[in-house]
Amino acid sequence: MGTRLPALRTVIATAAALMLSASGQIASAIPYEPPSGAAEPRIVGGKQSSINEHPYAVYLTTADGMQFCGGTLVEPDKVVTAAHCAAAQPAEDLRVVAGREDKQATDGHDVGVEDIWLHPEFEKPSEGADVAVLTLSEALPYRTLATATEQDSRLYAEGTQATILGWGRMSEGGDQSRYLRSATVPLVSDEECGRAFGNYDPRAMVCAGYPEGGTDACQGDSGGPLITGGRLIGIVSWGEGCALPGKPGVYTRVSNYARDINAEIGR
Repeated sequence: MGTRLPALRTVIATAAALMLSASGQIASAIPYEPPSGAAEPRIVGGKQSSINEHPYAVYLTTADGMQFCGGTLVEPDKVVTAAHCAAAQPAEDLRVVAGREDKQATDGHDVGVEDIWLHPEFEKPSEGADVAVLTLSEALPYRTLATATEQDSRLYAEGTQATILGWGRMSEGGDQSRYLRSATVPLVSDEECGRAFGNYDPRAMVCAGYPEGGTDACQGDSGGPLITGGRLIGIVSWGEGCALPGKPGVYTRVSNYARDINAEIGR
């Protein structure tokens, strides 16, 4: 079982407080700003991408339409995202936008959220279990993305090229992207990621990025997908700075939470 929102309203305030008081690693990756608790989004070093190529890519907004995180459509009425994104808003104040490449357009679907499931072990991103499942108010007519399972260890091999997607900032401190963007990053070995981050947990996390930096997903791209082999293998979670040399992005390792995710998806 996991935590459900909005029943546990204190989680929202706790998550915001954690992000504001956390260490430099976490605060720089996913800063929360009250009262909305929304994170600043960005993908650095990417290119504009077509929603037709990635119809499962969705973004989360507040009730007044401010985009603050990403997500992945894994069933017509289920979205996988980061727990720190889902904890930022109660269900009645959260919207999911799908089928829309341009944030200023009106195509696609803008739907409500009926239920939020947070992994029961989640406390803050740097401690793992940064995964949530949203149940939408209606089923969506878009192609979904399969999630990695415990049998998909081969997808996590060092050097594997993976795709990240988001609508966020295109440079450190720069403007947010109006359009969906994508980038390709190689998976990093657990040893290398452990050297970069002392609190890296290889069971719960996976890292991706170039040694020289320059391409990364961080901050409000949080919750968005890391994809390879036609599967969701990671969820944008945390990092230090953005696209810095020797500091890859850290993602929730989806295969480690496959049973919990699939149980919630099938509910």
